[in-house]
Amino acid sequence: MPSSTAAGTPQPSLDVAQAIMAVALEQAERVGWEGVRLHRIAAALDIPLAEIHRHYRDANAIAEAWLSKADRAMLVAPQEPDFAQLQPAQRIERVMLRWLDALAPHRTVTRQMLLGKLYPGHPHFVASLIVRLSRTVQWLREAALLDAGPPRRQLEEIALTWLFEATVMVWAADRSEGQRTTRSFLANRLRDAARLGQFCSRAALDRMRERPSAAPIGKRTARRVSAGARVRRGRLPASRR
Repeated sequence: MPSSTAAGTPQPSLDVAQAIMAVALEQAERVGWEGVRLHRIAAALDIPLAEIHRHYRDANAIAEAWLSKADRAMLVAPQEPDFAQLQPAQRIERVMLRWLDALAPHRTVTRQMLLGKLYPGHPHFVASLIVRLSRTVQWLREAALLDAGPPRRQLEEIALTWLFEATVMVWAADRSEGQRTTRSFLANRLRDAARLGQFCSRAALDRMRERPSAAPIGKRTARRVSAGARVRRGRLPASRR
């Protein structure tokens, strides 16, 4: 499917890859993601089937490319003028909503894509879903400008992975206008996490304040400790032991 600019210069083959994805999504809206067939996409675009193989090794690769579009969308968030001044929870919320909004035009199909990766007969799809989830969470941390080091970093990753999975599940079934249910769920969970973090920080500070300090050692006690040490090393006369 050749394409060209107004000046007649051929466009990169990326245009073909985008056209393949667009037709795949269009067909999925009609017959479901599991009903998409690559040969039908080739026929709709009037290109050889081998041309699709050149861009996508299978239908799962098209799904991966669609999800990667959302990854790229959330990476734009840090470029917003006020982004760095937001609280961490606000940055996380804005980044995650960008990811979801990028996929919103085909929300039902996206849900089908994700569920298809859990099919028991395709363990390699399950493995790829785990890898994708981990990679997306890592980029989410970067886009939200989270700079914590270990062990706090590991705790953040666990919490963000749970939050991301739970939010996507709510989003996939959300029928509310403007996806209000999803936005409310995400905002509430982030608020709960912030309260928990503040509570843990205060508890740790209180424990430090309540920890008793060592009592000062008097001179007489210090001499006794020193003499006892010398006796154990055999340095004092027997008459003084």
